[in-house]
Amino acid sequence: MARKQQEKSLQTKKELMEAANELFGKKGFVETTVAEITKYAGYAKGSFYRHWVSKDKLFLEIVEEKLTEYRNSRDDRLDKAQSLEEVMNIIWDFLENIVRDQNWAKVFLEFTIYASRVPELREDLSLSQYRLSEEVFADLVRNFVETDYPPEKIGAFNTVLFEGYMVRSSIETGFMIQGSNGAGLIGFEDVREAAVTLALTNGLKKSEQ
Repeated sequence: MARKQQEKSLQTKKELMEAANELFGKKGFVETTVAEITKYAGYAKGSFYRHWVSKDKLFLEIVEEKLTEYRNSRDDRLDKAQSLEEVMNIIWDFLENIVRDQNWAKVFLEFTIYASRVPELREDLSLSQYRLSEEVFADLVRNFVETDYPPEKIGAFNTVLFEGYMVRSSIETGFMIQGSNGAGLIGFEDVREAAVTLALTNGLKKSEQ
């Protein structure tokens, strides 16, 4: 009996998370209510509060689940990486997967801004399982950096470039540049190329670039 109840509880939790994820994508984090989530999933509000104390905590669990999924795919490839260039491209494949989920990127950005005004949530988001950590990126490239250039700088530049692109992409403004062939937008591949080039230029010995 206890096992069946546990399985039912896990199924309820899964369905509530799926409903929340869909509604967040359609309406945004702030505009979606707990009542809407439970109604959409077909449960009473009490079912929600048996798993989470607030919508904020539910969202953090969704963030952790999504990033864990992305990271597992990334880490399987990183175990076989042989060079700094290969590691950088694996990292940016991981980041591209996040960007492709446009609704999720927008909701995550919205939640980040919302959380910046709530000290408890701001502290939660500083934890590595809830964010794109420059420290983690630094550790991923550390063994492949051949110069004295700090891996932490490579990690920080990766994070800045990616988060800047994600903000512009989410609000659909982009980066407009004027070149010899006319005006054009900087796309994800341009940002990726800049990040990889920066890492290789500073992280590899000149004779081996």
